[in-house]
Amino acid sequence: MKSLHQCWRWYGPNDPVKLSDIQQAGATGLVHALHHIPVGEVWSVEEIRQRQQLIQSQSKILAWEVVESVNVHESIKLGLADRDHYIVQYQQTLRNLSACGITTACYNFMPALDWTRTALDYTLANGAKALRFDWVALAAFDLYILKRPNAMYTYSHQVRSLADEYFFQLSEREKEILQHSILAGLPGTTDVLSLEEFEAHLDRYKEMDAERLKENLRYFLQQVIPVAEACGIKMCIHPDDPPYPIFDLPRIVSTEEDLTFIVNAVDSPANGITFCTGSLGPNAANDLAGIVERLGYRIHFVHLRNIQRQEEDSFYEAEHLGGDVDMLGVMQALVRESIKRKKAGSSDYQLPFRPDHGHQMLDDLQKDIIFPGYSAIGRLKGLAELRGMGMAVEQYEWQKMTVDSEVAD
Repeated sequence: MKSLHQCWRWYGPNDPVKLSDIQQAGATGLVHALHHIPVGEVWSVEEIRQRQQLIQSQSKILAWEVVESVNVHESIKLGLADRDHYIVQYQQTLRNLSACGITTACYNFMPALDWTRTALDYTLANGAKALRFDWVALAAFDLYILKRPNAMYTYSHQVRSLADEYFFQLSEREKEILQHSILAGLPGTTDVLSLEEFEAHLDRYKEMDAERLKENLRYFLQQVIPVAEACGIKMCIHPDDPPYPIFDLPRIVSTEEDLTFIVNAVDSPANGITFCTGSLGPNAANDLAGIVERLGYRIHFVHLRNIQRQEEDSFYEAEHLGGDVDMLGVMQALVRESIKRKKAGSSDYQLPFRPDHGHQMLDDLQKDIIFPGYSAIGRLKGLAELRGMGMAVEQYEWQKMTVDSEVAD
C-alpha cells in the first residue's frame, strides 16, 4: 500500500507483543514512546538512541517512525505558574527527537485521564472480547463509587434511574472491576489511579471550562509549534476519547469545529492532527470522511478503529471493517489526500497509520493482556483487512484518475 504507511504501536521491552511478531504482521513502522520517563521530563538524545538501538538489534525491518505520545504535563493544561518550565522541557524533547530522525509526534490535551472505558473485556457474540464505554455504568461509578459532588446534575433522570438499577445488582467484585476499568486510562502503563488520586485530579479542574482549556492549548501551541517547525517535527493532536465531557471535565478536541480551531490557532504545517476514527466516531454528528476532505492537509498520523454505537451515548469497539464508522469512505478520503499530496510533489504523501486497538481473540483469549486493546491477533486481523481495503481503493482511484484524464483529453 503506497498511500498509507503501515505502522504498529509497540509498548517497549515489557510489551508481550514482540518486534518479531510485529514484522510478521506486515508493519514496517513502529509507533512508540519512552513511557518510563515521567511526564514533563526531557527525553534525552541518549535515551532515544538507546531505544532505537534496541529496536535495530531485534529487527532489520522495523523503524521507530512516530512518537505516541510526548505527553503534556498537567500544569500546561491547567495554565499554572510553572507551565513555562514544562513547555521548555517539551521543546527540548522535540529537538532531541528530531536529532534522532523521529519527526512525527502525537499528543493529547485530555484533562486528568487519557481514553476512558467502563469495560476492558466486553464479550461479543462471536466470543471475542472488546473495549466498551457504557454511559450508564460511568454514571453508576460517578454517583455511587466516586460520589462526586453535584454528579447527579450531570445525568438525565432516565440515566440516573438506569444507573441505580445497574449499580445495585453489581457484586463487590464487579464494582472493583468497574472502578479499575475507568481509572486505568493512563497511557503506556499498568498503573491505575486510586479514588483519592482521581478526586485530586478532578479538584484541580473544578474551575476549568472549555474556553479556558482552549486558551491553555492555544498558549501551548504558540510556544511549541515554532520550535517544532524549526526542527522539522510534525505535531499531531489526538481527539478526546470519548468525544464528549465526562465527570464534567471539558472536552475541546471532539468535533470538526474543535479541530479547525486548533489548526488555525497557529498557522503552521507543523501544527496538525492525529485523525482517529475510533475517538471521533462515537459522535454521530462527526462526518469523518468529510473531515479528511476538509482538513486532510493537516493530518499527519492516522488511527483506524471502528465503533458500534449503542443507546445513551454508549459504544463498543467493533471489527475494523464493521460498526458505524464508514471505513470505506474514510479510506477513500485518505487515499485521495495522499494522491493529492503526491501530485503536488510533497514528500509526506504516505500517511503513517496503525490499526487502533483490536479484539482479544483466538489464542490471545488465554493470555493475560497487559495493555487492553493491544493484544496481537485482533490488531493483526485489523491490519490485514485495512491493508486489503487500502490496496483496492488505491487501484480504483488511480485507474479512475487515468480514465478521467483520457476523457478530458
